Amino acid sequence: MRQDELEAGLEIAPKKMPLRTKLIIGGVALLLLCGAALAAFLYGVATGSREEPPVVSSDLLGERLRSVQELATVAYYYTNMGRFENQVDFYGWKVPFTTKSFIVSYDGVIKAGVDMDGISVAVDEEKKAVTVTLPDSRILSHEIPEDSLEIFDESDNLFNRISIEDYAGFTKDQKQAMEQRAIENGLLTSADEKARTAVTSLLSLLPEMTGYTLAVE
Repeated sequence: MRQDELEAGLEIAPKKMPLRTKLIIGGVALLLLCGAALAAFLYGVATGSREEPPVVSSDLLGERLRSVQELATVAYYYTNMGRFENQVDFYGWKVPFTTKSFIVSYDGVIKAGVDMDGISVAVDEEKKAVTVTLPDSRILSHEIPEDSLEIFDESDNLFNRISIEDYAGFTKDQKQAMEQRAIENGLLTSADEKARTAVTSLLSLLPEMTGYTLAVE
């Protein structure tokens, strides 16, 4: 029997690129993503304008917003260090001289936003009011570049070799731990706020929204 023990380390400063530079690059990447989403949104507006002027309806607005698909609004960059250790366990008895371990330093980026398929739109013609309800933000992607991985203090033995599965399992567990840390640091709350701002800006571009009040929840 075997038992894995994982200990997440403290964050350390990036060795290859300053954090300020990473944040700038992340901001530019998000701007490009938002620009692409905006282009798709405006294309739908332009295409619709060639036909008869559309009437504001929940179906129309919902279709325009869903064309954006996933709206990534926040990127969380980090550098972390973690330790893996395992020892052969024989019915509760730790077998001596069978410990294997390693320490890994790595960079990662977590992107969060909303899935636009989950939105709902309500139009009150009498009050000339549009209410858009967004789903809660969620983590859309989490990447750890392979070239950022650095292995330190690697140790194993004849009876308990380090394997590819050890690295894969360790990375998976570390991802979960970092996602939880990012959420505790307000990642999803920030993504919710930015998503509301982005949707408000997108809908404000529609000419048929003139004269309507807009609330995004």
